[in-house]
Amino acid sequence: MSERARLGVRKTYKLFIGGAFPRSESGRSYVVNDAKGRFLANASRASRKDVRDAVAAARKASGGWAARTPYNRGQILYRVAEMLEGRRAQFADELRAAGAGKNAAASEVDEAIDRWVWYAGWADKLGAVAGSANPVSGPFFNFSTPEPTGVVGIVAPDSPLLGLVSVVAPAIVSGNAAVVVASEPAPLPAVTLAEVLATSDLPGGVVNLLTGRRGELAPWLASHMDVDAIDLAGASPDAVRELEEAAAGNLKRVLRPSRQDWSAEPGTARMTAFLETKTVWHPVGV
Repeated sequence: MSERARLGVRKTYKLFIGGAFPRSESGRSYVVNDAKGRFLANASRASRKDVRDAVAAARKASGGWAARTPYNRGQILYRVAEMLEGRRAQFADELRAAGAGKNAAASEVDEAIDRWVWYAGWADKLGAVAGSANPVSGPFFNFSTPEPTGVVGIVAPDSPLLGLVSVVAPAIVSGNAAVVVASEPAPLPAVTLAEVLATSDLPGGVVNLLTGRRGELAPWLASHMDVDAIDLAGASPDAVRELEEAAAGNLKRVLRPSRQDWSAEPGTARMTAFLETKTVWHPVGV
């Protein structure tokens, strides 16, 4: 019996908002090609309303996530790393399709998993490093403790896995919720990460991932009055000033893009960038 030619089933990936996978309300999608220009998949092209829905989901989730103990947040992030490990082959295939060589793709997946574990380990240590007991003149205790900023918007870089992990993990490890605009040319690792997050212990809405045109989505995210801070890691140099001006509407914290070697030692800067410091005075002996 001869083999019958089959019609290809072309997948259209959805958005990740509030722990669910809705279609874009716009009904739009765009074609994702591999490094050689061959079709890979269709990705949802998010709209302004999708940005609003994602911010609302992040705001709803932020209070509960911030209220969890740092130890519990670390456990949850470590569980995500375990699940990333289980999908190493899929991530490597997606990176190869985006143009990485076989060895480079495998190495980036390993680095991304190790990076996620590294940030998970910081969850219950960040308070001790970023906080302090302050010397004061008088019969008082004076303590400064870090607290999450709230909802963080992230324009992800075109390093589709290691760069993505390097901007998402530090934002949420301290208790923030995030709305992420994924890499436009290579969104599939972000979609796969969303599938991992959806089946992990991470509460819905803590991370929300949007695919689509970066130039269309980033301005709405930067100007949204319920976003407290924004990381412009993946913004183009020409767009940075416009996005900073949009962010000034509610005095958002802005982390500007810089030349970044995502494989370099990350340090603590991205974690502390989205923390607020609360200082408490307490009388001695009371």
